[in-house]
Amino acid sequence: MYEVYKHAKRLLSEEAALDAVAAMQKTRVVALTDELALLAADLSLAHKLPMADAIVLATAQAHDAGVITSDSDFANISGVVYIPKKA
Repeated sequence: MYEVYKHAKRLLSEEAALDAVAAMQKTRVVALTDELALLAADLSLAHKLPMADAIVLATAQAHDAGVITSDSDFANISGVVYIPKKA
């Protein structure tokens, strides 16, 4: 929620950011547990990921979900679909 809201508000508007949060609230929102936090720390060390990215990856792995992103931090991580941004 934090990342999407922050980026949408910075790039678009507060209204767009709130719309994005409302859309996400219609999906399954997973709490950050101690177990996920430790997995995220391990993934952060293994892939040199920032904290938020590591939490996303850990959550996806723990719930057998995929990650599809244009975030270049994920570019070479197995199992992640990385779509480069167009210039």
